[in-house]
Amino acid sequence: MPAVSARPRPMPAAHVHESHAEVVNRLKRAGGHLQTIVAMIDSGRDCLDIAQQLQAVVKAVEGAKSVLIHDHVEHCLEAAMGPTTRDQRATIEQFKKITRYL
Repeated sequence: MPAVSARPRPMPAAHVHESHAEVVNRLKRAGGHLQTIVAMIDSGRDCLDIAQQLQAVVKAVEGAKSVLIHDHVEHCLEAAMGPTTRDQRATIEQFKKITRYL
C-alpha cells in the first residue's frame, strides 16, 4: 500500500455564489432531521413515523443538490462559455431546462 502524504492539499480559491447560504441552510435542516430520526429509532418510534422523517431528509438533500447544480449551470457554465452564437445560446438554454429534472 502506498504511503499517504502528510502534506495538506492546497485549498482552491473560494468559490461562493448567492445560493450557497440556501444550500447550507437546507443541509443543516437535513442534519437536524437526521438527529431526530436517530432519536426516534433509539426510542422505538413507529416505522411509519421514521420513514416519513427519512423522506423529509431525502427531499432536503435533493433540494440542496438541485439549488447547487442550477446555480453552477447559471453562473459557472455561462462564465466559461463567454460570448455565444444564437444556436449555442439555444443549446445552453435547453441544457438549463433539462437540469430541472435532476
